[in-house]
Amino acid sequence: MARVEVTRHLHRFFPQLEDARLSVPGDSVAEVLAAVERQVPGFCDYVLDEQGRLRRHVNLCVNNTLLIDRNGLTDRVSESDTVFVFQALSGG
Repeated sequence: MARVEVTRHLHRFFPQLEDARLSVPGDSVAEVLAAVERQVPGFCDYVLDEQGRLRRHVNLCVNNTLLIDRNGLTDRVSESDTVFVFQALSGG
């Protein structure tokens, strides 16, 4: 199972992720996020937009690599991978 980690900032929205780690099945980012949604209802509403794409203010890495397919979430995930979800920073 892939491990999913989130930043501390997301704990205020999802206190059930307070330990910041969750192991879920999935072969792609989309499958991993769907598995998180089943355990933490509302998680995908924060992370994904109405079309199922990664929101602009959210970044996601598989291990140390930023997500490539922000629209289809087809990036592959193996059982030994860590998916890290964090807020994107912007501004000047």
